[in-house]
Amino acid sequence: MKTLITGSIAYDTIMVFPDRFRNHLLPDQLHILNVCFLTPEMRREFGGTAGNIAYNLKHLGGDPLVMATVGEDSDPYLYRLHRLGIDAGRLRKVPGQFTAQAFITTDLDDNQITAFHPGAMNHAHENHVDGTLGAKLAIVAPDGKEGMLQHARECAAHGIPFLFDPGQGLPMFSREELLEFVRLADYVAVNDYEGKMLEEKTGRSLADLAREVKALVQTLGVEGSRIYAGREMHDIPIVRAEQVVDPTGCGDAYRAGLLYGIAQGWDWLRTGRLGAVLGAIKIASRGAQNHHVDRETVEARYRASFGESPWR
Repeated sequence: MKTLITGSIAYDTIMVFPDRFRNHLLPDQLHILNVCFLTPEMRREFGGTAGNIAYNLKHLGGDPLVMATVGEDSDPYLYRLHRLGIDAGRLRKVPGQFTAQAFITTDLDDNQITAFHPGAMNHAHENHVDGTLGAKLAIVAPDGKEGMLQHARECAAHGIPFLFDPGQGLPMFSREELLEFVRLADYVAVNDYEGKMLEEKTGRSLADLAREVKALVQTLGVEGSRIYAGREMHDIPIVRAEQVVDPTGCGDAYRAGLLYGIAQGWDWLRTGRLGAVLGAIKIASRGAQNHHVDRETVEARYRASFGESPWR
């Protein structure tokens, strides 16, 4: 089943400051802040919600179609997608724009200072969802605000069931817009913090909102995840990671598991467990797209955690 992945394509430039920010900030002088942090360690990673989800779904054996907007600096990313065999035919290169990118500086206490440039992501609405895509399932993941609203409406108009994943973009939307997303979507996925914010902004509990969709999924960090589906609630335990290195992209890995399970017609328990396995594999690697994923590895980790194969 071809799955449309809408969301961001981004570069993450990650720098490490071998000291502590607090040693270089004068609390009584923050109103005239002028500092420079020397960062001898730096790396650049491929990221963005659409890229991360597609990476995991492709390695599971899914068929992702990425729809996003990129800038004039996107050739390395386009080459990567081509090498991975991911369909990038709906990537639009926006003249005069950079690809979205985050510049993240981390100190020895794991404090972070991040600057995010949306660049071409602000042009997401220039891409349109239509029946010619051949997609039977979609996800509307964090992207430009206008693009997310438009893609949700277009998916609904063309009868393409979709998963609404507001992510860090949730604060952009009003109560009415969030309720529209839920009304149009077939599935909703949020993390713990986003779930609380969704409840606060809509004035409705997650259990109540779940009645309007086929399933509402909430990831809960070390407490696992919870899936509200119909009149049932499934608690999914975490899968123990071999090591905890970097949580960046774990949510996207989990969502790839959701999309795969939905596309295969799996029940929610098996689908949630697959997402948990992918999250555990991802967290053991630095960066959002450097972990090794294949069906054999996933099956072994799934069997070790749950006593059976997901592909039974």
